[in-house]
Amino acid sequence: MEYTTLGSTGMTVSRICLGCMSFGTGREWMLDPDESQDLIDRAIDLGINFFDTANVYSTGESEEILGETLEGYNRDAQVIATKVFAEMDPQNPNASGLSRKAIEQELAASRDRLGVDTIDLYQTHRWDYDTPIGETLRALDDAVRRGQVRYIGTSSMWAHQFASALQTSDSLGLDRFATMQNHYNVLYREEEREMLPLCDREDIGVIPWSPLARGVATRPHEELESTTRGRTDQYLEQMSYLQGGGEEINERIQELADDKGVSMAQISLAWLLHKDWVDAPIVGTTSVEHLEDAVEAIEIDLTGSEMDYLEDPYEPLPVTGHD
Repeated sequence: MEYTTLGSTGMTVSRICLGCMSFGTGREWMLDPDESQDLIDRAIDLGINFFDTANVYSTGESEEILGETLEGYNRDAQVIATKVFAEMDPQNPNASGLSRKAIEQELAASRDRLGVDTIDLYQTHRWDYDTPIGETLRALDDAVRRGQVRYIGTSSMWAHQFASALQTSDSLGLDRFATMQNHYNVLYREEEREMLPLCDREDIGVIPWSPLARGVATRPHEELESTTRGRTDQYLEQMSYLQGGGEEINERIQELADDKGVSMAQISLAWLLHKDWVDAPIVGTTSVEHLEDAVEAIEIDLTGSEMDYLEDPYEPLPVTGHD
């Protein structure tokens, strides 16, 4: 395993972050607690110390599973990230969004489920159009000052929104967002236009979600529906990974993988890991074997010409992932 400093935090994280959305119930392809524990155990064996979950994943089950599993390990060696924003209780209008009330309630619930006094990285899951960003940032800053959160981060939004949030923090003397969890992979590169240059300039840690394009970058495009998730993932229909030059990029990933004797997933992850502005892709998997493959991708070297070969067919795509 290789490690890096997460943005300007000074905190050391593994180059692979284990995404925990697959832990719990609610979808056919998700893992039960025992299967989830096996995956977490193997991740730690492989040197992964960075875990990303959210309150909304299986309505809290993911946080519970992660917290219970990590009880058997040195908690100080692990970096736990979770998120707040999405609706947790349809009967409670204050159980979603980024108001002070919602943040304080959901933070308390997440800490309880995770079994920790302090969450290492607490992230806003999306932009809240109904709450002034100043209120959100003050509530998060208070959580840091109370010792309930070490660092704050955020996720997909427009670059102008992120710039406004950073400027608001600076002008009010509040803790600023230290990380950006955004939608970025070899088949979706719209973040390169504005968001990633902004993160680079501001020394923001970048931890992309969907680094394997929801599986589209892991197998030939004609085999997309060969897996349970490929057949049942409702969000996949909203993405445009195979539009424009997507099919050709997919075919080039397969070609490079065959040439190097590795998997398509490893080539796709290696591409991300070669990007200077990426700290740690968030890899979600339901298979120990696929997790091991992801870790091995760290050792794959891509030349400049190979990077160009993967990138050249890319055409602009509709922006997705902000909602």
